[in-house]
Amino acid sequence: MNIRTFDWRDLPTLQRYRQQSVFLNSVQVLTRGPVLLSGALLSSLAPGMGIFTSVSVAGGDANPVIIGQIMRSSGAPCAQLTFLTPEKALESDGLAPLLDYLSVQAVETGAFHLVADVDEQSAAFDALRQAGFAIYARQRIWRLAGQPVGESKPFSWRVAKDQDLIAVRSLYNNLVPGLVQQVEPFPADRLRGLVYGKGSDILAYVELKYGSRGVWAQPFIHPDAEEAAEYLAGLFQNLPHRNSRPVYVCVRSYQFWLEQAIGEMGAEPGPRQAMIVKHLAVAQKAARAFAVPAIESGHPEASAPIAHSQVYQYESAVGEPKVLCRSDE
Repeated sequence: MNIRTFDWRDLPTLQRYRQQSVFLNSVQVLTRGPVLLSGALLSSLAPGMGIFTSVSVAGGDANPVIIGQIMRSSGAPCAQLTFLTPEKALESDGLAPLLDYLSVQAVETGAFHLVADVDEQSAAFDALRQAGFAIYARQRIWRLAGQPVGESKPFSWRVAKDQDLIAVRSLYNNLVPGLVQQVEPFPADRLRGLVYGKGSDILAYVELKYGSRGVWAQPFIHPDAEEAAEYLAGLFQNLPHRNSRPVYVCVRSYQFWLEQAIGEMGAEPGPRQAMIVKHLAVAQKAARAFAVPAIESGHPEASAPIAHSQVYQYESAVGEPKVLCRSDE
């Protein structure tokens, strides 16, 4: 079995499989559409963009070609599995080696996890579970094509500012389970969304991601926020820069109580998806003391500094242990 990086020779195969692909990054597909060919070409021409496409080739018709892709944003702790193709080949023996190959590429870029979102009723879900992926959350995506129906409160949301970062982080930590936070830590950069609050208290934050095909909205709303449906309806009626694009509202399992409110707006529910993860590396911290200069009596000199080094070692699940960084005190 030969596993290699995607190149121009694979374009006809990918073109042939374009209608048989399993897409595993809902944000990308819903906001920008599937970027099969363009993403694969970028992975070979500009690998510095964080897109990696690989091909598993086996002899004989019993083990067909399988193509997979991962994507990692700069500084992100996770790499995202974006697609696998063709779907009918996911049960073959070539899938596991391909995923291992992609995992090695993810580790080499600094990722600690490989994640995907997949329909629980699909064959891809079973195949990825057998390949070592585990569920860490569930979600359902609701599509709001037009304006929300029903009554709404006056628009009382505002663009999140830098000074809201601590309050939004506190809201995130209180709402999101620890298992999810291990995979999706709160972003350290600026906020990208709208907040709603009373006085100095932030009761809700909606993260927004825009694309040519739609707007992705992921709400984080405190249970104490009364009449959440009316507040959300007001948000989507006045969503900045929406134009005529549909809004895709992602409701995670730990915010399931929002589903009724979103359904009452006229949004259409999608299938339930599992958020799955494959842990690629485990951080271990080992401290050791370097040798200390000693005098003839065997005791260290009082003026001799005692230096400690902390070595951060990451044991890859798919390769040999690898030291990624070192810090001396």
